[in-house]
Amino acid sequence: MHISDGVLSFTVIVAGWVIALSLNGIIIWRCKYRHDMAAEIPKVSIMTGAFFVASLVHVSIGPTSVHLLLNGLLGVVLGIMAFPAMLVGLTLQSFLFQHGGITTIGINNVMMGVPALLAYQVFRSGYRKGINPSFLGALGGALGIFLSGIFLALMLISTGEEFRAIAYAVVMAHIPVMVIEGIITGSVVTFILKVRPELLSLDKEA
Repeated sequence: MHISDGVLSFTVIVAGWVIALSLNGIIIWRCKYRHDMAAEIPKVSIMTGAFFVASLVHVSIGPTSVHLLLNGLLGVVLGIMAFPAMLVGLTLQSFLFQHGGITTIGINNVMMGVPALLAYQVFRSGYRKGINPSFLGALGGALGIFLSGIFLALMLISTGEEFRAIAYAVVMAHIPVMVIEGIITGSVVTFILKVRPELLSLDKEA
């Protein structure tokens, strides 16, 4: 689901950088005042590594390719820190393996990071209302992929009508990935709640 250089319009690329840098700046500024931020660094590092590796393995399907994102999982586990964690992963993927473009790092961060933040909000709100956490985890994992696919399709269509068919193909190709990530995230959440529930940081505002 990574967007390469030379695909999107200049306006979309610039907008992506503005949104990505603004959100990352706000999140980092907010989190630096948390007293437990130092203890969160190992968790953020592990999840960033998981995102980095999962996104490198992709399978070609017609005019597009699919791969695991784990953005919903990152959102559920890391909260708002999922957004800057993805920026690090995307930057390393782009420079080390040419996976995704360099000019599109910003828009890729937005495309995958915003759904992660929404998945976290859905999970946290549902958990506090007593909804089954395994279901919420699965919903968060699927939601991350679904929203990223929709964002990608909208960005392609906004660049040119000639991308409309590819946009539809991208959304359809990621339906199986949505199911797989839902199962993975639901299973991981179930396991974490049994062994280390504090890792989900559900008692924090960020």
